[in-house]
Amino acid sequence: MNIVLVGMSGAGKSTLGILLAKALGMDYVDTDIVIQQQEGRLLQDIIDHDGIEKFMEVEEKMVSELQLVNCIISTGGSVIYSEKAMTALKQGGQIIYLHVPYEEIQRRLTNITTRGIVIKKGNSLKDVYEERVPLYIKYSDKYVDCSNKDIEHCVSEIIEKIQESDNISQC
Repeated sequence: MNIVLVGMSGAGKSTLGILLAKALGMDYVDTDIVIQQQEGRLLQDIIDHDGIEKFMEVEEKMVSELQLVNCIISTGGSVIYSEKAMTALKQGGQIIYLHVPYEEIQRRLTNITTRGIVIKKGNSLKDVYEERVPLYIKYSDKYVDCSNKDIEHCVSEIIEKIQESDNISQC
């Protein structure tokens, strides 16, 4: 069973994913890094030179073809736009949405133009946030509010949520 972390850029998916993998003795994969390795360039380079649509095609294909077991998977924030990718992720595990309020995301994202965030021309970060939150909620099995909490507290809360599911499935 995989644990899949979804949420906005800046929500802490990568940081929490590594710590969760250590705490639970699981493998760790960051889909953004896999895309960069596969493409041989940074996410922002793909978006700038090939466009958002091409980037999302690459992301959907790569995520849909992942063959992972017993793994913590940190996804890119835009993976939520692909029903095919989300269905593939859900089949292999449970999806946990890391919720962070917009104001905190805005404060954390100081490198918005170089980070590789999928923002359509004319849209603001707030537009993207408001568009994605309902999708994160739709596809997630669990919801963890990471606002105003330190990393260790978030890790503990995620582990509790995972263990709740394990206890239910063993009944």
